[in-house]
Amino acid sequence: MNNISKPFWVIVRKEISDYMKSWKAVILIILIALTCMGSLYTALSNIGEAVKQGSTDDNFLFLKLFTASDGALPSFAVFIGFLGPLLGIALGFDAINTEQNKGTLSRLLSQPIYRDYILNAKWIAALFVIGIMLFALGFLVMGFGLIFIGIPPTAEEFSRIVVFLLLSMVYIALWLNLALFFSIKSKQPATSALSGIAVWLFFSLFYNIIMNVVGKALSPSPMAMPDQVVRYQKFMLNLLRFSPGELFQEITMTMLMPSVRSLGPLTFEQMDGAIPSPLSLGQSLLVIWPQLTGLISIALLFFMFAYISFMRKEVRSR
Repeated sequence: MNNISKPFWVIVRKEISDYMKSWKAVILIILIALTCMGSLYTALSNIGEAVKQGSTDDNFLFLKLFTASDGALPSFAVFIGFLGPLLGIALGFDAINTEQNKGTLSRLLSQPIYRDYILNAKWIAALFVIGIMLFALGFLVMGFGLIFIGIPPTAEEFSRIVVFLLLSMVYIALWLNLALFFSIKSKQPATSALSGIAVWLFFSLFYNIIMNVVGKALSPSPMAMPDQVVRYQKFMLNLLRFSPGELFQEITMTMLMPSVRSLGPLTFEQMDGAIPSPLSLGQSLLVIWPQLTGLISIALLFFMFAYISFMRKEVRSR
């Protein structure tokens, strides 16, 4: 039997069709596309100034399309980090409870298919939509950059952009998994949506405020030794890394700025003799390996919670 005719892939195709027809997903995708195009315009307008500043990243002109900003409008990468979670939440907050409220979930489960087919199919369909949107926007940015700059991206730049888009999918999937969990636990879509947005707001806004208060309370005295200051900075940085947004920001900065060689505080002894040369893609991946494994672990943890909750969920027919 052809794979596409199997029940699982039939459900996946149906979910993709539903997502593409969903007004909330379409509106959010259009919003993200417009804001990213605005950031692209800003980057193209200020890319000359970015190059004039002089840095080891000047050889990676295409990467500046994703990171350049004039201060008035954030860069493409910042927009993805800020609005991407909202897309994940929008695709997952009503995935299960809406089906249950309509009575279609019990009818699906009465069919001769595995129970986890439903959750896995919804997850794969949502991830497919996220991937299509991200890669469409990413290649659109590269296309406009090629037209206006007139220089094609190097293999290193293209590889870094593709890896950045893949890692952005992982980050948005984290919020998708959280939204699926809330959709399983909450009876009403409004409750699961508010729960997901509340978690996003906490880590996007309030977590940094809390860390600033903690940082001021624990800050060493002006007469502290340099090693005490470094230990304090490392401690605060590790606290900030409990936020998925901070992990994604560090990953993005390292992938799109090859000159970044470290993501923690450095002493003068460590900086002595360092050559300001850009890292290769493999070396940058080694730098962000702890952040990447942490982000993937959180995403898998949220999906595990959603999976176990769905497998144990009691579904009654209406």
